[in-house]
Amino acid sequence: MRSRFLWSAVRPLWARRLVSPARRHLNCGSLPLEELFARGGPLRTFLERQAGSEARLQVRGAELLAAAQLLSEKERELQETEQLLRDENEDLRKLAENEITSCQKEITQLKHQVWYFKRGGLRHASASIGGLEAYKHMKFEGGVHRVQRVPKTEKQGRIHTSTMTVAILPQPTEINLVINPKDLRIDTKRASGAGGQHVNTTDSAVRIVHLPTGVVSECQQERSQLKNREMAMKKLRAKLYSMYLEEETSKRYSARKIQVGTKGRSEKIRTYNFPQNRVTDHRINKSLHDLETFMQGEYLLDELVQSLKDYADYESLVEIISKKV
Repeated sequence: MRSRFLWSAVRPLWARRLVSPARRHLNCGSLPLEELFARGGPLRTFLERQAGSEARLQVRGAELLAAAQLLSEKERELQETEQLLRDENEDLRKLAENEITSCQKEITQLKHQVWYFKRGGLRHASASIGGLEAYKHMKFEGGVHRVQRVPKTEKQGRIHTSTMTVAILPQPTEINLVINPKDLRIDTKRASGAGGQHVNTTDSAVRIVHLPTGVVSECQQERSQLKNREMAMKKLRAKLYSMYLEEETSKRYSARKIQVGTKGRSEKIRTYNFPQNRVTDHRINKSLHDLETFMQGEYLLDELVQSLKDYADYESLVEIISKKV
């Protein structure tokens, strides 16, 4: 308590020295938060769907806004306090260390408060994640995740086991269809039909074969060979696009099926054991003993993903060497 009292008196003086005069009057978090909770904003829209009444919406919205504003203030406070760790005064550094620990705990609690919604559970959820090499990092999360915990409703303290499946799929890219003229065989012949003065007088019918795939396109509707050729190319392009799109869809379906599997516990890639405060990845047989930090998506998750990447690179290298031998 004494250190907290000393810090509350000392910190404002040092904070004023660290922050520029222009920044002292700048509220960095107000504008984004106002937009976030404003009518029509993403969080406001979600709350309107879940609240059920305007009164409940106003109460919940006010609580979230207050928590989000406090979270923004605490994060700025943490950044300013971390700068004091380099100060020459040893007593001040110790005070800063204690304050940082306390501030980090408050930030964690506020994050739970801001992003916690009391629901009956989720059967399905999807999210879009972007960034540099996002799929390269996220692909290792695909598979069956096993959770072992003691529910609040469990009176005898028995551990309950449940599973959830995660599928990580790359965003499909736009198919850029390029047809090489060298890959085409174009045949012409006289059109067949009911007769007339122009039938069987010129080689107007066109048949185009795409050699790599064997796809065939024909056209004899027009009297002009040039027009028939243009229409045949359009048909060929449409057929090839449909074929490539079907292949892409099939690949995505196969990738999802492999990751989801039968959803059985035997296919688990990772176990989250809450009573033991343990996370175990069964692919590399690695365990971490700080479940709360791991679930926050902080450095422990990065450490595990990096281990999985290293293992995957090692397996690929062994496969290449074995093929050459």
